Amino acid sequence: MKLDDLPMARDGDDRLERISPALAPAASARSARDAAGEAAWRELHTAAAARYRAAGRFAWHFARGKLGRDPVFRSLVERGDLGHRARVVDIGCGQGLLASLLQACANLAGSGRWPLAWPLPPAAATYHGIELMPRDVQRARAAAAGPAHSLAPTFECVDMRRAALPPCELVVILDVLHYVDHAAQSALLTRVRDALLQGRPEMPRRLLLRVGDAASARGFAVSQWVDRAVTLVRGHRVPPTWGRPLAAWVALLQELGFVVHSVPMSQGTPFANVLLVADVVGLA
Repeated sequence: MKLDDLPMARDGDDRLERISPALAPAASARSARDAAGEAAWRELHTAAAARYRAAGRFAWHFARGKLGRDPVFRSLVERGDLGHRARVVDIGCGQGLLASLLQACANLAGSGRWPLAWPLPPAAATYHGIELMPRDVQRARAAAAGPAHSLAPTFECVDMRRAALPPCELVVILDVLHYVDHAAQSALLTRVRDALLQGRPEMPRRLLLRVGDAASARGFAVSQWVDRAVTLVRGHRVPPTWGRPLAAWVALLQELGFVVHSVPMSQGTPFANVLLVADVVGLA
């Protein structure tokens, strides 16, 4: 029941006063859970970004802004999408924000302060990042070299179309697949599936793929414009892009045997981004 569903109280009518207190305990519990989640996320955000002080002011400011404003990172944690997977491969990892976030999660959980309302904390035994831009790889390695990085992530500077994909249980591709043409997209996703099939069968195996929905013309155009601007600011060449409507992305993954569900991932932004959660189920 919502407060809007309650009878409206008129002068001299105490029905609302009689009913409202019954909702108070539930509302108070929700408020406490929300406050705990907000505090935990602030701590994760601060800790993950702090690692980039060793990589320079640009890397630190970029990490703070990206982790704080892009809804995907908090959503991956709060929804439990990362899960307990031994080996993580992050394609188009940039300066390794996901690796730093995973380490911050491990540290918070190890301190016994993981929010009870959240799913279990993500856990990874190994992390391997693949990134084309040398400067981003340098920043990622500088951040990873800091103290208390038990994950010991590795980073490889290579074109994702030519990168060797090791057996793994989780592959993450956020906002980079549209930089290669449709044939290359299909080829890479096929190799991603094969790498997951070589993962441990007793563990859930998953691809987390964020894409822009080209069917949403305005949001997709805005995201493309911002993408180009950020690429220029970071000192990189602006390449051409190859988008697809959301239905086409889903169909491609299903043709490869993934079980797919989509999650809108543009909260608080003008973009048309969608997170595709694609699981390996019943494939051998």
